[in-house]
Amino acid sequence: MPTTSPFSAFVRDVPDFPKAGILFRDITPLLANAEAFGEAVAAMAEPVLNLQPTHVLGLESRGFIFGSALAQKLGVGFVPARKPGKLPMPTHSEPYGLEYGTDALEIHTDAFGAGDRVLIVDDVMATGGTAAAAQRLVRTTGALPVALTVFIELTSLPGREKVEGLPVFSVIRY
Repeated sequence: MPTTSPFSAFVRDVPDFPKAGILFRDITPLLANAEAFGEAVAAMAEPVLNLQPTHVLGLESRGFIFGSALAQKLGVGFVPARKPGKLPMPTHSEPYGLEYGTDALEIHTDAFGAGDRVLIVDDVMATGGTAAAAQRLVRTTGALPVALTVFIELTSLPGREKVEGLPVFSVIRY
C-alpha cells in the first residue's frame, strides 16, 4: 500500500519504461522544484542523523543527485558508485541483478577505509540488487555500511530482504 506523502505529487508514473511491463517512477518533477527537492532531501536525512555517517555512497545515476545533496546536508564526503569502466583509478566491482536485467557497480579501491561509516543512497529501491551490491562494496573496503536511504521504496518487491539487515529508510512507499 502506498504511503501518503506530499511528495507523491512530484513523482510521475511512466508505464513500460525502460521495457514493457515496468512501471518507472520518474522523479524529474521533484528535481525541477527546488523547494520540494530540498524538503525531500531533509526527509531523507532526518532518520539517519543519529547514525553519524562519515561518507555517503550514491548509486548511479539518480543516487548521485540525492546522495550529493545528502552528503552536503550531513557535512560528510560523497563517493559515487559507478557502472563498469567509468572510474579512472583501480576499482572494486560487484555484480547485481535488476528487475529488468543485470549490471555491476564499481568504486575506487581507496574510496573508504576501515572505520568509515557509509550511508548508501539511491532514488528507488526495487529488487534490492543494487543496494546489496553497494553494501558488499562498502564491506570490501573495511568500512561499515550504516543504512540505506531511498526516496522511493517499491514494497511489492523484495528489496529489504536483499540488504542483509541493513536499516532501510524511505520517504515514499508504493
